[in-house]
Amino acid sequence: MTNASTELALTGVSGLDDILVGGLTRGRVFLLEGSPGTGKTTIATQFLMEGAARGETCLYVTLSETEDEMRDGALSHGWDLAGIDLFELVPPESLLDEEQQQSLLYSSDLELGETTRRIFKAFEQVKPDRVVLDSLSEIRLLAQSSLRYRRQILALKHYFSTQKATVLMLDDLTADTLDKTVHSVAHGVIRLEELSPEYGPERRRMRIIKYRGRRFRGGFHDFVIDTGGVRVFPRLVSAEHKTDFVRDRLRSESPELDALLGGGIERGSSVLVLGPAGTGKSLLVLTFVAAAIARGERAAMFVFDEEIGLLFNRALGLGIDMQAMVDAGNLVIEQVDAAELSPGEFSQRVRTCVERHGVRTIIIDSLNGYQAAMPEEKALVLHMHELLQYLNRQGATTFLTVAQHGLVGDMKAPVDVTYLADTVVLLRYFEASGRVRRAMSIIKKRTGAHEDTIREFKIGQFGIRLGEPLTGFQGVLRGVPTFTGGQGSPSLLEDEKR
Repeated sequence: MTNASTELALTGVSGLDDILVGGLTRGRVFLLEGSPGTGKTTIATQFLMEGAARGETCLYVTLSETEDEMRDGALSHGWDLAGIDLFELVPPESLLDEEQQQSLLYSSDLELGETTRRIFKAFEQVKPDRVVLDSLSEIRLLAQSSLRYRRQILALKHYFSTQKATVLMLDDLTADTLDKTVHSVAHGVIRLEELSPEYGPERRRMRIIKYRGRRFRGGFHDFVIDTGGVRVFPRLVSAEHKTDFVRDRLRSESPELDALLGGGIERGSSVLVLGPAGTGKSLLVLTFVAAAIARGERAAMFVFDEEIGLLFNRALGLGIDMQAMVDAGNLVIEQVDAAELSPGEFSQRVRTCVERHGVRTIIIDSLNGYQAAMPEEKALVLHMHELLQYLNRQGATTFLTVAQHGLVGDMKAPVDVTYLADTVVLLRYFEASGRVRRAMSIIKKRTGAHEDTIREFKIGQFGIRLGEPLTGFQGVLRGVPTFTGGQGSPSLLEDEKR
């Protein structure tokens, strides 16, 4: 079998070769299509720069941009296009001179033939291994009819295939009619799309429509255009990332919390913390971060809703010095702006923490902020399913927080992901003796037994402290309990007075 490096041409675009499962088949013609501004020229330039870096001869034929515009665009990414031959194909002077216009022939006939001839001539002079033709819209306009356009594309394809060149044709989809001619002729088709949400910047995604004779990663994949080029975030498929690890039980620094959880949290599982605003969801998961770091592990926290400086100050009130953890390299913390981030990019950031930094405890705070990056709830659940399954199979323990609507009584979450999590922790406010108190209970745990009691808890300078089970009350989870008699349980407030 031939070495894959000789069979496939790497694109030089981060993540794109993963989607293509290796790259582009050499000696074939590929179509890269998308509306103006989706990143076609940037990807094509990276494709040629990758070839030049590998010692291949590269040719960029531009029918729509000038050479100065090409070089200015490359300079904005810090590129100098060394090793790439630029051929600016402009109409010949004779076709622009009114006195020399033919009266018995359509000028498009002359222009199309002359354009093709000059493309072949440029190719013969350079004899490139990689070619970019930008763009097919100009050829489509010159051809005027679908039949002539198809014949022209076939002529280009046969010529390039005999020369064993790998060709990337660009199409900006500006024609009045959607012509699928090149789809049937090309060996592979890559579609770029740009979405405009109601708020925030544009979102870009790509899809491999066709790739003859090769397996590829289907579906949509998010990508961004940054200084330095295009970065693609392949859609996460959890089934492809399975590892072996020991499912030991992880304990927190609170014996009462561990007792409520049935001994702790199993490694490689997910924990969902539900509750209204202010019940202490973020601070609760911080206790598990502190416990993980105390065990010598690394943790990562993705904060959607709260400013990091404020979170650091609140954590200090619990005796947790997050800044010291970050300085020691034990904690990776990222402030995530949901309006600026696509779900695909977020998944890639999480993967980077796990695969490159060895993180084994992941905090996502909160899912409400993550939902803002994914307007469609159904898609959000699918994204979270793959992400949680991936983390579980990597042996990472994941904690997610969800803020429920309301403070007491019947409350609802913005999206129901309770069936995805292995353990669900429910936090509640309740009123007793003229005071607002907090209660905690475990309503689900797949990996073992847990307490079915409800415990009052208090947040203070020594962290989160849990009391004995609230056996003397009924209706705590509804927020307005009734005293049923019996011994009940001493409250944490009473403990502090003693």
